[in-house]
Amino acid sequence: MNKKSINFLLTLFLAYILALFLPWWSVMVAALITSFLIPLKKATVFIIPFLAVSLLWIIQSWLLSSANDYTLARKIAILFSLGENPVLLIIVTGLVGGLATGIAGIFGKQCKLVLK
Repeated sequence: MNKKSINFLLTLFLAYILALFLPWWSVMVAALITSFLIPLKKATVFIIPFLAVSLLWIIQSWLLSSANDYTLARKIAILFSLGENPVLLIIVTGLVGGLATGIAGIFGKQCKLVLK
């Protein structure tokens, strides 16, 4: 396995474990730790954590929403002016989580470079 795969899987695993016990921002801690321990190059330092947590949040929100026939997701989508489209809300949820962790991944790499 290469560094990208290991970073992706470790970010996914840590984000899931930390999110069980800590608030939503714990996924950023997971990205920071994995980017610090397994530094990536160029844009992949943003893209890999972004994809890992986006995938995690999209799957989790889809599983939670499908359990109640997307009732709450429809109501929240209306509040965010997304119409009654729960799928769009799930995608936006994944993008928000992905952006937060992508930026945290960049910060983790920058911390590693500062400490060198």
